[in-house]
Amino acid sequence: MSLTALAATLMLSQAAATPMTDVPRDDRVEVAYTELAAGNADAAVRKLEGTGAARSDDPATLINLGTAYAANGQTEKAIAAYRAAVGSSDRYDLQLADGSWVDSRAAARLALNNLLRANARASR
Repeated sequence: MSLTALAATLMLSQAAATPMTDVPRDDRVEVAYTELAAGNADAAVRKLEGTGAARSDDPATLINLGTAYAANGQTEKAIAAYRAAVGSSDRYDLQLADGSWVDSRAAARLALNNLLRANARASR
């Protein structure tokens, strides 16, 4: 799977998430969906870093930050963002760009595994 296809599949929309806990959450979190959907990973990185995404515990924010980093060729930062999303204490269902819903940890693991596989193929 190309990184472009990976990004298109894993971009998370800004639709309200369905929490798996009783912790109240804001309905919308800035995840730079518009920038990623337009293919503007640089703008997505700027927006997400500007809002402190790298220090966030929000899985959607971290996954989209990882997606933006991956699209920019910043593999190590992408891996770190995806791993942070996998380990986040927050967990809820996320809507992917294709409209499907998936658990946030599963989405983060999928993104991480796809990136690692793509890098392994590229290094051959």
